[in-house]
Amino acid sequence: MKDRVVVLTGGVGGAKLVKGLQQVVPGPQLAAIVNTGDDFEHLGLPVSPDIDTLLYTLADLANTQLGWGREGETWSFMEAIRSLDGEDWFSLGDGDLALHVLRRVAKEAGRPLSAITQDFARQWGLELSILPMSDDPVATWLETDAGSLPFQRYFVQQRCEPRISAIRFEGAASAVPAPGVVEAIATADIILLAPSNPWLSVDPLLAVPGLRNALETRQAPLVAVSPLVGGKAVKGPTAKLMNELGLAVTNQSIADHYGSLVDGMVIHEGDASPPGPPVLVTNTLMTSDEDRRRVALVAIDLARQLRH
Repeated sequence: MKDRVVVLTGGVGGAKLVKGLQQVVPGPQLAAIVNTGDDFEHLGLPVSPDIDTLLYTLADLANTQLGWGREGETWSFMEAIRSLDGEDWFSLGDGDLALHVLRRVAKEAGRPLSAITQDFARQWGLELSILPMSDDPVATWLETDAGSLPFQRYFVQQRCEPRISAIRFEGAASAVPAPGVVEAIATADIILLAPSNPWLSVDPLLAVPGLRNALETRQAPLVAVSPLVGGKAVKGPTAKLMNELGLAVTNQSIADHYGSLVDGMVIHEGDASPPGPPVLVTNTLMTSDEDRRRVALVAIDLARQLRH
């Protein structure tokens, strides 16, 4: 395949699509631009959950049972933290600690997140470009009935239970795209939006002015893969969030949210098609490598149709 493909993605759901793309797009022609609005510091260590999930997934190191972290993980560190009455609401496995410790060391040596991420990717033999949306700090905050919460406090500590009334992305307005992001979008033949949460995982990327401008002035068709399957989200609080924001849990709401950015959509079979953008239908539930490959090929096929 000669097409240069760019995918904008969050964590678990998006990583499945990128894993499918990895099977059909040569590494040097594939770039993933990743949400960093979830990034935070925990126990003094910089954690990049969506980037780490993508790294683990593509390197075949992901914990498929938990859906996050590393396979074969042990938890001696967290047990020691608990014994000292330390904060244990966000678990860092013994193997997972390696990324966060090395990220801290590299940051203190002056390395930006984009360079650190590429170092990890190359160490694990990954040829695609994994690009943080920005090297500048951007933080997702949620206004809820339990007060104003940073993303990880809401998502992990509070288990998505508080009702959301508004979302903001602190630092986004002054953030600039990481090196390679604008260039990847400008030279892409196909651009995809992964089936990540549009409000919590994709909107942080779109809130970075230079990144959004690159998408608005792009030449390539942009196809969104819907995160809805049978009117529900496969994982995470997408449907709950949509309800709390007063939105119908439908592909029409997803299409309306992205508006003119999106040229086409891939939706799950049996789900209602939005009347706006061109649509291709497939089983978008990605439980196997073959599923992931199929969804990736359908999204690429729609983008090619739109291009021609």
